[in-house]
Amino acid sequence: MIHLKTESEIECMADAGQIIAKLFDEMRSLVHPGTNTAELDLFAEDYIRSYKGAVPAFKGLYGFPGSVCASVNEEIVHGIPNKMRVLKEGDIISIDVGVRLNDWCSDSAWTFPVGQIDSKASSLLASTKESLNKAVTAVSTNNHVGDIGAAVMESVKGKGYGIIKDLVGHGIGRDVHEEPQVPNLGKSGYGVKLREGMVLAIEPMLSVGSSEIVTGDDEWTVRTQDGSLSAHFEHTVAVTTKGPRVLTQL
Repeated sequence: MIHLKTESEIECMADAGQIIAKLFDEMRSLVHPGTNTAELDLFAEDYIRSYKGAVPAFKGLYGFPGSVCASVNEEIVHGIPNKMRVLKEGDIISIDVGVRLNDWCSDSAWTFPVGQIDSKASSLLASTKESLNKAVTAVSTNNHVGDIGAAVMESVKGKGYGIIKDLVGHGIGRDVHEEPQVPNLGKSGYGVKLREGMVLAIEPMLSVGSSEIVTGDDEWTVRTQDGSLSAHFEHTVAVTTKGPRVLTQL
């Protein structure tokens, strides 16, 4: 069942989303060679909890042990923060964060460069971010969920990237994961009709190689099957009659 949100409920979700946006702004300076992913997780949790009523929405969700998902290089999503995972010059790290504030959630992800990265990684980050921007522009009461995936596909067309097809975006509200699913592959005019009051977590994930995935021995970390670099960008977006409203950007 799809839960439509009122304007006041969307404002509550926007308040949660602004915490994530400000957190990412703060974290940029912390993502550098020598930092370990557990340090980033601790910083994020402390930052989130510094806002009255806010808690990390991922911690304990389905048993996940961290406050953020920290996924490095070929890791796509759900990387468990670990003090032994030390960032190196040239790495890229995707940080996925959920915040629950007064019973309402927002969710966002960003892929950060670690020091100087090569042109292949830089192009991947730019293309994945652009695919998110294009997907957001497809959010309209005139469109369907399929239009979002179609926008990702069109953005990536001809660039040689793999679109991770087995991981999808989702509705969001009082729960982190709600209906509908929001695939990164789609056909315009197909799928669930977008309606005012829907709020979606849109999250394209690209790789420089295969779109196939594997799950690690920790039963959480999802990687590219061929070990190729991957990137992940995500926003929480409300469907309004005036167009998309991104709740997780400053």
